[in-house]
Amino acid sequence: MTRIVVLGAGYAGTMTAVSLAARTRRREDVRITVVNAAERFTERLRLHQVAAGQRLADLRLPELLAGTGVEFVCGWVTGIDAAARTVRVDDERVLEYDTLVYALGSVADTAAVPGVEDNAHTLDSADSARLLAHRLAGSHGTVAVCGSGLTGVEAACEIAEAHPELDVVLLGRDEPGAHFTPKAKAHLDAVLERLGVAVRVGVEIVKVTPDSVELAGGGGVAADVVVWTSGVRVSPLASAAGLEVDDRGRIVTDASLRSVSHPRVYVVGDAGAIRQSFGVLHGTCQSGLPTGAHAAASIARELRGKEPRRFRFGYLHVPVSLGREDAVIQFTHPDDSPKGWYLTGRRAVWYKETVSSSPWSTFARVRRTPNAGLLAWRRGGRYTR
Repeated sequence: MTRIVVLGAGYAGTMTAVSLAARTRRREDVRITVVNAAERFTERLRLHQVAAGQRLADLRLPELLAGTGVEFVCGWVTGIDAAARTVRVDDERVLEYDTLVYALGSVADTAAVPGVEDNAHTLDSADSARLLAHRLAGSHGTVAVCGSGLTGVEAACEIAEAHPELDVVLLGRDEPGAHFTPKAKAHLDAVLERLGVAVRVGVEIVKVTPDSVELAGGGGVAADVVVWTSGVRVSPLASAAGLEVDDRGRIVTDASLRSVSHPRVYVVGDAGAIRQSFGVLHGTCQSGLPTGAHAAASIARELRGKEPRRFRFGYLHVPVSLGREDAVIQFTHPDDSPKGWYLTGRRAVWYKETVSSSPWSTFARVRRTPNAGLLAWRRGGRYTR
């Protein structure tokens, strides 16, 4: 019996599990176990909508996995023994594995700046987003969204649109949409202005207090609610287990997504330092799904006595929702540099909604046709969404 354990059931981990189950459905010598902290699937692409008070579909992982033969274990991973090939769950259960798929992802980095952990809200989970929604519902005054990246932009727009009575301030080092083409960025800027989002860039946040965001050089922004979207960190479990990690704690992988120090461990999603010709992948659903599909295909190849193939990936787009009525889609070259082509307005809204809703339906297709995960989009030998 070959025991395969998948840690984490986000976009990448779920793709690995359903694809691998489909590829091994006729084998009685393979047992797949998925460990996740909750039964509900978290649509991270939509957490800014939850924060604005919207209700999402109740997507349940046990229902998706029913009939696949995959065992679902609900619990927190508390330790990995890479030498003994075991995983500890909630400090009570111990799972043995022959192959491990590490898909524990990342969370907002609330440790980098004093006061964030105690005084700021994050968009790490449905629970944290609902907590923010509850806080906003009874608030007045100013909401400071810290981080001018795409998550911060989506959160600021969604909150401003849903709560026009609040003053929303977006704080960050870089201009929102700094890597967009000028016309796409101009549209993003125009929507921020239309929604009343005040933008302050070129600032460094040094502390968050219960009622303000303090900036380097003195001064700050008074805030009744602070939303933290600046930077992410990964779990220390991999480093503690002795797996080779980079300076950000991400597991260093070989060309086929295996840990360079422990080749029985595959790494998918944003917990891995996955290098391509243009650099290390940044964590997105766009790259996470193909890593999961590739890991499943590679493990299936190994079960047949073959070597796994090299993972090759290229980006396609940067979809950004700007509230419910607008969006901007910046299409990109495989290395994530912008192309001249972009979408805005209602066409972009439809496109972004399609992107946000597609993972769950993709999982359902992969249950029946495992290669669907690899063939969702393929160009020049590179996998994309």
